Amino acid sequence: MRKYLFPLLAITSFAGYAQTADKMDFEKYNPPSTLVVPEHKTTKAKFPFIDVHNHQFNMPDMDLGNLVRDMDRLNMKVMVNLSGQSGETLKRSVANVKGNYASRFIIFANVDFKGIGQEGWEVKAIRQLEEDVRQGANGLKIYKSLGFSINDNTGRRVTVDDPRLDGIWKKAGELKIPVLIHTADPKPFWSPTDDKNERWLELAINPNRKRGDGNPAPWDTLIAEQHRMFKKHPTTTFIAAHFGWYPNDLNKLSQLLDAMPNVVVEFGAVIAELGRQPKSAKQFFTRYQDRILFGKDSWVPDEYQTYFRVLETEDEYFPYHKKYHAFWAMYGMGLPDNILKKIYYKNALRIIPNIDKTLFPD
Repeated sequence: MRKYLFPLLAITSFAGYAQTADKMDFEKYNPPSTLVVPEHKTTKAKFPFIDVHNHQFNMPDMDLGNLVRDMDRLNMKVMVNLSGQSGETLKRSVANVKGNYASRFIIFANVDFKGIGQEGWEVKAIRQLEEDVRQGANGLKIYKSLGFSINDNTGRRVTVDDPRLDGIWKKAGELKIPVLIHTADPKPFWSPTDDKNERWLELAINPNRKRGDGNPAPWDTLIAEQHRMFKKHPTTTFIAAHFGWYPNDLNKLSQLLDAMPNVVVEFGAVIAELGRQPKSAKQFFTRYQDRILFGKDSWVPDEYQTYFRVLETEDEYFPYHKKYHAFWAMYGMGLPDNILKKIYYKNALRIIPNIDKTLFPD
């Protein structure tokens, strides 16, 4: 009887496992770690900070009081709203923040690409940008729709480096406002959705994020278009959103920054990549401490603590806030105060005009 005991236990155990597996998917399986290490959960930034990548689409009509109270709990002194739009909508946003909250928000304008290719379109777009800056815009935000879904008046895809846009980038430089641009998405979105794709879970949950070489173009093509545009306009300051989609290849990003001194980066939505390579990331932040801005992207106040903890502490093996975004653990870089201050506010004060410097200690 003894020699049959193990197979019987194995069958019983497997049956129990199968029953449990039917009730639990990968997203739900998230057991707390048994690792006992020092923890420094950080709900408020050590220094006041400027979030250069945020979106408040309803700013013209919203009650800003609750938003400012949430910002204060995080120690966020200034939010940059990249979704200012243009014309009358932008003017309404500017009007809403004047008064009690004038110093707490910076608004970026957006370009209306409708009709590109028609005679006089570029001149009209440039004049609108000038007017938006006169009305209070302090930067220009370009969405990933440029390169993805914007077509000209003949139905052809407008590339990021389309020469019909050159006047806009040149004018931004003349106006001394930065251009924050998001081009493409993480490269794995173009890879097969299989067991070798690190973003499989994210794509399974959000299948609309899947791309391909014909949807609308290869990843390398889109990124190359962006880099050609950067190089073509060396007197304009560009902020490459999401670390230019190279947070998982900091050596490559180093080469790009060295080759394009008019480009800086922000780490909205990519802190998970930095938090799993704390040694390499700290070296990068040390070397490029004058060219990195704090950005978050989505306004979910509770998620900021992951950013603070990665930047400020030397904590080990702590969870990210979205499992489908990063199923791996985070580690803190433990940046020194002088670098933290640059990342949190000093670099943004230098690059983005008209931020109230009295809100910051030095």
